[in-house]
Amino acid sequence: MLTLDLSNKPRWYELAPGVRVQLRPLTTALMVATRGDPAVEAVPEEASDEERAVAFAKALARRAVLAWEGIGDADGQPLDPSAQAIDALLDIWPIFEAFQLAYVSKGLLLEQEKNVSALSPNGPSAGASDTARAASPAAPAKTARQG
Repeated sequence: MLTLDLSNKPRWYELAPGVRVQLRPLTTALMVATRGDPAVEAVPEEASDEERAVAFAKALARRAVLAWEGIGDADGQPLDPSAQAIDALLDIWPIFEAFQLAYVSKGLLLEQEKNVSALSPNGPSAGASDTARAASPAAPAKTARQG
């Protein structure tokens, strides 16, 4: 069943220990606006999928980030979100991956779900149990003789 969140409230996502970002809901309007972002459209045709993903993620984050916690400048002073700061944040590999997994992929999950059937709650997988058993500790291990 598809569950609709009619509140459309921003949510906080933890991208790393002590680093949280408040993001707008991932809506169709946000995705369409991001696809038309000048930075996304400027990606050359010969660019790799990875380069396209980075450009898209940064453009999306620039639109989606409302606030953040645990992010500071080089002097350790809290830093407000800005286009430049958001891009710099997503240049950190673990942050980029967390953003992709926590935010972007959840928005794309619905697209994938329509191609997969859920397991039947009363079908053959419902009562499945482990069939492998650990070796009995009482049985001595066989060793090869050297001679």
